[in-house]
Amino acid sequence: MNKGKFDGFVNRYNLGGEIESVMVKSDDKNLSVRMISDDKTLLGDVTVVGGEFPNGEFGIYTTSQLKGLLSVLDDAITVEEVTGALKFSDKKTKVQYMLAAPSVIPAVPDLKALPPFDVEVTLNDDFINKFIKSKGALSDADTFTFTSKAGKSEIILGYSSINSNRISIDVAINSTEDIEPIAFSAKYLKAILMANKGSKTSSLKISSKGLSHVSFTDGDYTSNYYLVEIK
Repeated sequence: MNKGKFDGFVNRYNLGGEIESVMVKSDDKNLSVRMISDDKTLLGDVTVVGGEFPNGEFGIYTTSQLKGLLSVLDDAITVEEVTGALKFSDKKTKVQYMLAAPSVIPAVPDLKALPPFDVEVTLNDDFINKFIKSKGALSDADTFTFTSKAGKSEIILGYSSINSNRISIDVAINSTEDIEPIAFSAKYLKAILMANKGSKTSSLKISSKGLSHVSFTDGDYTSNYYLVEIK
C-alpha cells in the first residue's frame, strides 16, 4: 500500500484535526468513512478506490495519534489486522494502532431527505485561495454568509446587519434567484478547502432550507461534506 494514498484519505476526513473519531470501512474495492463534527454542524463521507487495506470496520478514536504513528514509516507499507489493532509496517519498522469499540465512535445519521439546492457556487482555485486567506485575516469570523440579490452573489466573512470588519468575495452561481443571507461554519469550510486543494472537480451547493453541500472528486478520491446552517 502507498502511505501517501492512505494519508490523503485520512486528511480528507480529519480536516486538520477537526474530526478525530470515525469508523473506517474497507472492502475489496473501496476504503470509506462517514464523519460528524462534535457540534453536529458538519457531516460528511470520504471514499478512496483501492488501498490494499484489510476488509472490515475499524474504530479510529484518535486520528491525530494514528497520523503520528504513520509519520515514522516509509512510503511503501503493508497493513494487517491483528487482535484489537491495525499493524502498519515498512521494510524495517512496525507500528501498531489500537482500535476503539464502535460504541465510543460518534454515530453519523443518514441524510435520507436532502432539501433541493437553490444555487451552485463555482469553486475555482482563485476562490479557494481567497477564502483561505480571508479566514486567516478574519480569524474570529465564525461563519461565512452567502447572499444573492439583483444578480450579485457574494460570500461574506464577518457579515453583520450593522457595520463590521468583513471581507466580501464575489462568486458566480448557476441561478438568477435572490437568496436571503444564510450562514455556515467558516472554520469548517476553510478546513474542507485546504484538505481538498487541487481537486479536479469541486462544487458548493446551497439550499435556503439550511444546508450546504461541498463535494470534490480527485482521481481515486470522492469527498462530500454537508454544513448545517448556523443562526
